[in-house]
Amino acid sequence: MNLPNKLTMFRVILIPFFVVFMLVNITPVDRWIALAIFIIASLTDLLDGKIARKYNLVTNFGKFMDPLADKLLVCSALICLVELHKIPAWIVIVIIAREFIISGFRLIAADNGVVIAASYWGKFKTTFQMVMICLMIADISAIGLFTDIVMWAALILTVVSLVDYLAKNKDVMKDTK
Repeated sequence: MNLPNKLTMFRVILIPFFVVFMLVNITPVDRWIALAIFIIASLTDLLDGKIARKYNLVTNFGKFMDPLADKLLVCSALICLVELHKIPAWIVIVIIAREFIISGFRLIAADNGVVIAASYWGKFKTTFQMVMICLMIADISAIGLFTDIVMWAALILTVVSLVDYLAKNKDVMKDTK
């Protein structure tokens, strides 16, 4: 278990704590604790990949768990935000559906011996989604319009990254066996 994999597992371990602080609402600081946990978890996502590539510590475990941990973190946050009436459910459905589609697509590609790298659109999408989640957790009314703009940008980037991903990799769907 190398450092990048430990960071990935740490991110997974943080998720239930994040969810509890998002939803319990016992003290006025619960939301801020949830935000801090989310930011720390998001930073581990940034770090584990950089460390793994820089020090040649890429493992099959990391290739599997890192994207899964990312999806669990983001989906957990989005579902909590729906529960708290901070984001419309249909937007979360679009975002989660995109993740399922891409995951299925990657499984088909892997079965055909094809590895599909993340695109810049996907990276922009992830960045906007994480910023959107942070802004929605913070729930600062003075920047509500900005939060809404970031939400719409995240949604648009989610759809654009899906279309780009499918268009660039359409040959994966052809039966190669």
